[in-house]
Amino acid sequence: MIKLFRNIRKNLLAEGKTSKYLKYAIGEIVLVVIGILIALQINNWNEVRKANIFEHEILNLIDQNLKIDSASISIELYKAKQANELTYRLLEKVSQKDYNDSLNFWMGKIISFERFKSQSSAFEVLKAKGIENISNKKLQLELISYYDENLFKLYESLNDVLNSFNTDWLPVIKTDFSDFKWTEYCIPINPQTFFEKPSSIILFKLYKDNRAGQVRKMESALAKISEIRTLIKKGLK
Repeated sequence: MIKLFRNIRKNLLAEGKTSKYLKYAIGEIVLVVIGILIALQINNWNEVRKANIFEHEILNLIDQNLKIDSASISIELYKAKQANELTYRLLEKVSQKDYNDSLNFWMGKIISFERFKSQSSAFEVLKAKGIENISNKKLQLELISYYDENLFKLYESLNDVLNSFNTDWLPVIKTDFSDFKWTEYCIPINPQTFFEKPSSIILFKLYKDNRAGQVRKMESALAKISEIRTLIKKGLK
């Protein structure tokens, strides 16, 4: 094609048709420019198509991660609420000086807890590629809010419970209990002596407060997950 254009230009020059040559040259330039513009447009279409495919795939992966997070948090939320309810019942029984064996099994659930780790691999991939790859600005902000704020606060509350167990409960387990099985039971050496110590009651109340904070943070995280997943579903339609 280029050789053909060159031959036409040579023939026009050889015949002395300068005006026709100029018109032809301008026309040739216009064709080249149009060709370049078409090529750029095709390239843009390809880039947009790739971006749309990536956004669709990453949102699907994030949704799967959030689904797992939601299930894990929901399980731990149930256990935390149960622990608080059992703490309330235990303190009520102790106030009545009722130290029956049920308290041992209640304590097993009150003291124990589960560790939570968010499934954030898809969001990390998105951050590496650029959060702007998500076209919905509100969804961008909600994702950042969940992974950088909600999870941070949730981990803080989980660490409060963990630190309280390590600092406050482990020494008690070693000195005041004759037997202990994680999530199942705690058996005091002398129930009456243990439960009538003011320090024991304070310990239960402090742990209950830590659990209450944990419950609030988990409920907030679950609400945020629900909101994000709704936005994702709309975006994938």
